Formats: sequence, C-alpha cells, structure tokens
Amino acid sequence: MSTAAIIIIVVAALVVIVALVLASQRMRARRLDGQRDEARDLRREAREREASAESARAAAEEQSAHARRVRAEAEEKSAVARRSELDAQERERDAEQKTSLARDQHDRAREVDPDASDSGEDEAHLLNDEDDARTLNEEGAPDPARTNTI
Repeated sequence: MSTAAIIIIVVAALVVIVALVLASQRMRARRLDGQRDEARDLRREAREREASAESARAAAEEQSAHARRVRAEAEEKSAVARRSELDAQERERDAEQKTSLARDQHDRAREVDPDASDSGEDEAHLLNDEDDARTLNEEGAPDPARTNTI
C-alpha cells in the first residue's frame, strides 16, 4: 500500500475516532442535562411537598388550638354548672329547713291555740296544698322529684 493510502486510512480512522469522541461527549452532555432536569424537577416537587406539609402542620396546630379552647370553655361551663348545682342543693336544704321550722311553728301554734283541733289534719292538708303548688313545674305538671306524700 502506498503512503497516501495509509495516510488516508489513518486520517479517516482519526476522523472516525474524533467523531466517536464528540458523539460520546454530546451523549454524556445530554445525559447530564437530563439528570440536571430530573434533579430540578425533584427539588421543585420536594419544595411543593414541603410547603404542603407546612400548611398541613399549621392547620393541625390551629385545629389543636381550637380543640383546647373548646375544651377549656366546656370545662368552664362544667364548673359553672357544678357551682350552680351546689347552690341549688344548698337552697333546697335551706328551703327544707325553713319548711321544717314552719311546721314546728304550726305545731306549737296548734298546741297554744285553744280553738284548733288537736289532730292538725286541716293544717297538714293546707301545708301539702301549698307545697304542691310550689312544686309545679313550668308546664303545670307536678314535679315528681318534689311531691310529698304524708
């Protein structure tokens, strides 16, 4: 083979090698660009998820704060109801004591009054009628918890 043919073959081989190297570099550059794009997309998605998680966390904290406020209000209302119930029980005891004192006073008056019957039956009926009138609830029906039978 002639020198010119060898030079042409060597030059052609070098051109092919250079073309392969350039093609390889372009493919590598494209692959790296694709990886950069994928990384950019993953970072964007991560930021979106992070923002979503922060929003959910804020909503959960707000709901928790609301639940604590509602619980505190309920506990306060419960305490007010307990105090009111205790006051009502105290008034009930006071009313029972006053009723007992009034009956004792009626008994004493009957003992002293020469015109009163000894049995006190009329006064007992009168007191029961007054007590029944006091125990009527708002609907006009007797309150079973307060009705007395003698």
